[in-house]
Order: sequence, then structure tokens, then C-alpha cells
Amino acid sequence: MSARTNKPHEIVERALELSRADGCVVIADERSSANLRWAGNALTTNGVTRGRTLTVIATVDGKEGTASGVVSRSAVTADELEPLVRAAEAAARGAGPAEDAQPLVTGVAESPDFTDAPAETSSAVFTEFAPALGESFARARAGGRELYGFAYHELVTTYVGTSTGLRLRHDQPSGTLDVNAKSPDRTRSAWAGRSTRDFKDVDPAALDTELAQRLEWARRRIELPAGRYETLLPPSAVADLLIYQMWSSAARDAAEGRTVFSRPGGGTRIGERLCGLPLTLRSDPHAPGLETAPFVIAHSSGDAASVFDNGLPVAATDWIGGGELKHLSSTRHTAALTGLPVAPPVDNLILEGGSDRSLEEMVASTERGLLLTCLWYIREVDPATLLMTGLTRDGVYLVENGEVTGEVNNFRFNESPVDVLRRAVEAGRTEKTLPREWSDYFTRAAMPALRVPDFNMSSVSQGV
Repeated sequence: MSARTNKPHEIVERALELSRADGCVVIADERSSANLRWAGNALTTNGVTRGRTLTVIATVDGKEGTASGVVSRSAVTADELEPLVRAAEAAARGAGPAEDAQPLVTGVAESPDFTDAPAETSSAVFTEFAPALGESFARARAGGRELYGFAYHELVTTYVGTSTGLRLRHDQPSGTLDVNAKSPDRTRSAWAGRSTRDFKDVDPAALDTELAQRLEWARRRIELPAGRYETLLPPSAVADLLIYQMWSSAARDAAEGRTVFSRPGGGTRIGERLCGLPLTLRSDPHAPGLETAPFVIAHSSGDAASVFDNGLPVAATDWIGGGELKHLSSTRHTAALTGLPVAPPVDNLILEGGSDRSLEEMVASTERGLLLTCLWYIREVDPATLLMTGLTRDGVYLVENGEVTGEVNNFRFNESPVDVLRRAVEAGRTEKTLPREWSDYFTRAAMPALRVPDFNMSSVSQGV
């Protein structure tokens, strides 16, 4: 009988019973997904998937310290469960002492629904969305546009059990919508995306209206040289920059002088003002519409995560507060090394503290500048300054005297998100957004548009 036919909490309990290690953590991830794909104003494919991944973390105490071994496998059968546990124990015994070793977490109340069946998504998640999408196809066809895109919904139920008595569970829905509109001759293209928990708050007609406007702007083509331009970064582009900044904000790396958050001469920049505006960059596992796991789920150890911290409560954290650096991400181990508070990463990110102005209102008050759609192919150039490079995509527009007057060529940019925050002179209204570059890894973000007076478009790009 396969493990898929057993209840996930029973699989966790059985793995813990089989353990002969000094400590054990078992993580069962039950995953289901549903998707729709379309091209040329017509649905092309749809599908539903199911799967389970089991991760066993064994810890073994020794004279020189505690070692850990981690093994993850998919589609584990009942006969394979004990070999999986033994493999994790063998990995631990064959490893040296783990640098991040800490006592396994205790004292966290059991999730009341730990023994419940996993939540699952299905094609029913598109019940309201799909007909509205069909209406958008008809509108686009009548307007001379072709819509291409992908809608994806995933629901992951995670069960965490430990030899110290933790029994925790979290249901995580995630949805993304990517839509491209193209002119029939393929010379014009525009993109819009949304992040959602359940597709009930997504309006395909509104997206089509937005895309139609952008294609209309693109009828006039203007060539501009590389240079520094006043630039309006929409929420999606701001999210892509700041997510990478968050990934680069490990406390230990900063304390050891390796990042943009390192203080010259030693220590970190905590307490320094980073923003010209009084902005707050924060994470909160209970943020409405952006809810995420309120405890650590770590399948492996790294700069900002430790398998020993599994089950550790995650709190709302201000990374930047009122423009000032407040926290850097840290495990219990790295917090002890740096003397900074424990601050586990959170799977959402919110920038707020700007005005209530929409992006359209910011455009209307622009004398001359660029309006971006999104960024892509973002890569780090220099960790010491967090200098990054990347390309603009699917629409860069020239704004003159408060109106968009045409589409310009794409650019390669060179900027640091830390420096962008320092130089930004206006932040608009914070809204949920889909980071285009990182949407495969991170979907829960709320950002404002930012006005940067001298965004560095370092060279002209032939990208679309």
C-alpha cells in the first residue's frame, strides 16, 4: 500500500516511531495544483496534479557536537518509509557536527487540525474566473488583440512533527495569473499579472482593459539612448527588487562584512537610515490576503534557515521601519553569533508608508520620465553594494506633461535596491502585486509604485 493512501499525519507519526536517532523532524508536504493555459484568445490546456514529499531530518549527538542528516523523497511507499528514516540517520552519522546545531524546538501548541485531511485545490477554483476569461477573449478579439497566458493555483498542506512533541500544520494556497496581449502582427506586446489566494479577487476584464491601453500607447515608437531617467517603477518591479534585497539580508553575512548591510569597520548597519522617505518594509504571517506559515518550515539549512528551527514561531517583523534598518534575518544560531534578535524569514513582503496616490495619478504629475511595466533576467553584480542588473520587458513608456506619449525601446539597468530606496522621492499606494521575475519562488507581496529621479538605464536592449 502506497504512502499516498495513508493519512499524512499518520505517515509523520510512523516515521517518528521508526526513528532511532537522538532527535527527529518529519515534514510531509501534500501538494495539489490546477492550471489553465491559453493562446490566441482560446483555451489550449488545463490540468490538475497531486503529490507528496516526505522530508526526514535526523540529529545525532556526539562528543564534538550534534550532526544532522536530511533526506527528502517523493511518492514514498509504506515499504520505503523505514529505509528513508534510516537513510537520514546514516547521513547524520556520516556528517560532521552541524554548525547550526540547536536543541529542537519545544513548547509550541499543537495545531488543532493536525489530524485533518489535507486541503486540496481543483479545477473548481476557476469556476468564476474561467467564464470571465472567456468574455475577455471575445472583447480582445473584437478589439484586434490576442491574449496569451497562464493561470496557476496550488495548495500545499504541510505537516511538521518532531521527537520533542511538536505537531504543526499549515495550509498554503498560492495563485498566479500571467497575461500577455499582442497585436496581430506581433510588433506590440504588453503584460499584466496578479497574485491571488483563490482567483475570486481577479478580474480578467480589468486586466484586458489595462493591456488594451498599453498596446494603444505602443502604436507610437520612440527610440531613446541609455542614460539616467526619472522613472516610475510599478509595484511588480519594486517587488522584484526588494525580494532579492530580502534574500540578501542574512544577519551573519552582514556581521562578517560580506553584504550591503555590513558596517564599514565591523558590525551591521542596523539603526542606520536607508530610505529618504519614511518607508516601512515588513513581513507578517497574518497579513490579510498574504497569509503564510506562522512557524518555521525548513527542509534544509542555509544562511537564513536552520533545520533545527523547524516549528519555531514566526512573528511580524519590520525589516526597515520609518526608513531605518531594524532587523536582518537570522536563525537561533546566527542570532547567537551576531548578538542580534532571532528573526526568521517570512514568506511575504510589504512596503508601505507612502501616499495613497495610484500609479495613474503619479503618471499625471510627471513632467517627463519613463513608466516601466516589469523587470526580468535580474542578476546580482556586486554583493557588497547589492548592485543588480537586468532588463525591462513588455513595455517601457515615455511620459510627457502628465500623459503617456509612446513606447520606447527596452533597456538594461544597473541599480541596487538599497540605493533605489535611498533615492526614491515618491511612493504611491501599497497594493498586492505579482513579482514577475521571482513568481516561481515568491508570490505574496504588497508594494507601492516608486518614483526614482535618476534610474540608471545603462544600455539599450533589444529585448521585448
